[in-house]
Amino acid sequence: MNSIYKPLFEDFQFQPSGINQKNRIVMAPMTNFLSNSDGTVSDAELRYYARRSNGPGMVITACAYVSRSGKGFPGEFGADSDEMVPSLKRLAETIKGKGAKAVLQIFHGGRECPPDLVPDGDVVSAGTIKSTQNGSRKEPRALTTEETEKIVHDFAEATRRAIEAGFDGVEIHGANGYLIQQFYSPNTNQRDDKWGGSLQKRMAFPLAIVDAIKKTVVDHAKGSFLVGYRFSPEEPETSGITMTETFALIDELAKKNLDYLHVSVMNFWSKARRGANGDKARVELIQERVGANVPVIGVGSIYSANDAMTAIESGVPLIALGRELIIDPDWVEKVEQGREDEIETKLDLNAQERLVVPDPLWKAIINTPGWFPGVE
Repeated sequence: MNSIYKPLFEDFQFQPSGINQKNRIVMAPMTNFLSNSDGTVSDAELRYYARRSNGPGMVITACAYVSRSGKGFPGEFGADSDEMVPSLKRLAETIKGKGAKAVLQIFHGGRECPPDLVPDGDVVSAGTIKSTQNGSRKEPRALTTEETEKIVHDFAEATRRAIEAGFDGVEIHGANGYLIQQFYSPNTNQRDDKWGGSLQKRMAFPLAIVDAIKKTVVDHAKGSFLVGYRFSPEEPETSGITMTETFALIDELAKKNLDYLHVSVMNFWSKARRGANGDKARVELIQERVGANVPVIGVGSIYSANDAMTAIESGVPLIALGRELIIDPDWVEKVEQGREDEIETKLDLNAQERLVVPDPLWKAIINTPGWFPGVE
């Protein structure tokens, strides 16, 4: 190994769980469209994860829905019933068998759910504001207070199933415009009950989920089990979440004894739009704000070993690689073996079989120009 990259391979211990991972590199959660129609993990999905779990210290799975009303993608696997535990166990064992810690990302899609994937086409959200994120979406129905409390319980139950399946932890998906973010955003939450209105009330749903999950870990985990939280630091709408509101949320999350906070951005060095110093990257601002109290995972367009070192030198203790581990599943091993010059940074369009990228994901990549380097 080139000595300048040694900081990437120092082990890291999460607090309060006490879980130790072998290096500072995390595989980011990425939707892959590979699961069976009944919500179970497919053999193709297991092969995809096995191919990428040798190097990173931790692998965070694609999101699993906690409620049938929350399935956000075709080919998404579920954590919504006890019948899913054997399926989840196969996934956890596959990842852990390659030496990485296995973390299950759990979510509810809210208004982003296609009607044909949820019971009776009943798309729900914090309110009735229609999404424009993925083309034309159905206007959602506002969840009742009781239904909202049931979804909090669903997150807790999904965590119990993750524990029973042998995962090392869960990541709460509070990012990318899905239900948890819909409750926090002033653009989508215009409620007047205990789940909305003021900033503090809009924060109630994500914080209730954290509390319910933490209690579940205490009640059911017999050993170490970590809990992380992923969030998007801003929304593009002028009426949406600003960095000021993000700071308010992460200040509260930092008090919750979480193992980490995971920033969701496409580029690690992207700068704040509104509500903060526009001269610094959002990841840097977040690290400065709460990094002393809770570890921050940075992510976004980190393709080379030098990119990774520059990101680590910004102060974040952990970096996540997403697209990079699809382009080159051997990224971590190449750096560790002193072969960083061999890292592929653009997708080889003739290498689908070598990269073990099954058809649904491959087609999504190829049909989305600009998502991956090398796909024009």
